[in-house]
Amino acid sequence: MALFEKKKAQKVTLDDTSRLSCTIEAAQNVQGHTVNVVRVLDFLGLDHQDYVIRVQRGPLAENSWQINRRYSDFAALNTALQMGGLDLNLPPKKIFGNMEREFIAERQQGLQVFLNNITSHQLLSLSLIVRKFLDPTNYPESMNTQEAALQHVSMFFRSEPHWEVIEPLRDVGWRFRKTYFLIKPKDQPKEKLVLSWTDFGPDKTIDDKDLVPIMKLLPTIQHPFVYPVVFATSMENGGLAIRSFYQPGTLRDAICKTKPNKVHFLKKYCKPKMYAPLPLPAIRTCGRQVLEALKFLHDKGWFYGQLHAGNVMLEENCCRLLDLENSVLGLPPYYRYFLTQLRKVQTMEQVDVYSFGHLVYEMAFGDQLQTATLEMLPLDCPAELRTFLESILTVDAVKSLPSVSDLLASPLFSNVPVVLPDKPQLKIPSKLKEALKSAKEATEKRLKLDQGVFNQVRRQSKAKAHHMSDEEKKKRKKSARKRLSQQPTGQEEDHNTNHLPATNGVGSSTTSPTSSGAPSPVPPPAPAADHDQKA
Repeated sequence: MALFEKKKAQKVTLDDTSRLSCTIEAAQNVQGHTVNVVRVLDFLGLDHQDYVIRVQRGPLAENSWQINRRYSDFAALNTALQMGGLDLNLPPKKIFGNMEREFIAERQQGLQVFLNNITSHQLLSLSLIVRKFLDPTNYPESMNTQEAALQHVSMFFRSEPHWEVIEPLRDVGWRFRKTYFLIKPKDQPKEKLVLSWTDFGPDKTIDDKDLVPIMKLLPTIQHPFVYPVVFATSMENGGLAIRSFYQPGTLRDAICKTKPNKVHFLKKYCKPKMYAPLPLPAIRTCGRQVLEALKFLHDKGWFYGQLHAGNVMLEENCCRLLDLENSVLGLPPYYRYFLTQLRKVQTMEQVDVYSFGHLVYEMAFGDQLQTATLEMLPLDCPAELRTFLESILTVDAVKSLPSVSDLLASPLFSNVPVVLPDKPQLKIPSKLKEALKSAKEATEKRLKLDQGVFNQVRRQSKAKAHHMSDEEKKKRKKSARKRLSQQPTGQEEDHNTNHLPATNGVGSSTTSPTSSGAPSPVPPPAPAADHDQKA
């Protein structure tokens, strides 16, 4: 590389929101001395069982690999995830008789249930703990995003020496490539701010010369339902934003009755001791405020796609959107795994509407919806709220979602009083609008491609399941019997062969009944080895 050549911006091409699925294919006996001698059992030369796991990223089978894990590895994973408070049904440990075939088969089934419980849970499946267990190549044990982010932040402070780091805020959010630091201005040491560093994501397409001025637009936004940004910029590997530190935290913190402290996000959000669902009037107020912010951004040409309860700051009775920078930095939506299953949800506006449905569900019931679509609601759900959720989250609703304007005009939110300033501010130059539009279209294009792949695999799976169904098997057997019944009987075959020329004075019984000329010679018997191979 030339001495003064400018380095290209680097982005993470791996999509961390892609769901990992896994199947335990086999259990194999491993001699103790052939494995790591550090382990006690290996040091003693004792045998143990390795479970061979096939892990797959996304819907395509070719994006898969094998890993080997021992029961002790599963136990360590379960211990690491216990902070979430969920019962993942890890099979119990057994000291004696744990090498018996029946026990190994039973344990393998139990471990499969354990893995399914993890990979089907939205927050657990996105955690770095699980990624390191299932995909050690892309998420090695040595991976430390906090340390790497601190290096980038330190470089930033060299050019902007107005702030200093107080302490890192570890594991406060589910995005492990988005790290947070508590900082303070040097001239106001009592004021607390939060700096977030974000690595470029797989959807990052905006050129650096446009990205820097786009990021600098964030502090200029003035809207009562958008959380203000103090400073924002982008660098070679990512972007950072500085906001004031609000101790009570986000809407999800309020629902889970927790605070944005140093506690791991799995402990705060997976299964809190108590949920605090919002009453219907509060749902209507918060929902209306979020919709007003979304409409404002859409009208101005800023695409979002990052809506969930953790990205809504709740200040008393006011909801404000967070992390507007995520989309321009190329980060996929929180619900992207669900979105790949919904081929009619293709625009970023539709992504926001669909995500808003999940937000209202979480506000109403406390817990997150763990499926792409809504199957049923509690019987005591208010009729007005039921109608609204069914208009967004059901299987039929996602095929034709309403617009944000339609939601604002819906009975649930149309009568909510909202006081807006005369002119909310966000002025985007025409050149930057084009850059934002192109980035939005590129994000939508990748989503459509992934939706196409998912639908193709789903159709193939349905066709295979239909082919292997009991009903289809019965049809094939019935058809085979019908074909056999239509073939000539044995008596007719003997009658035909009696009229064929004899070979060496003897009637040939090996001649095909369809032959019209001289009988073909009888082929020699196949070798035993070939017969075994064919068998």
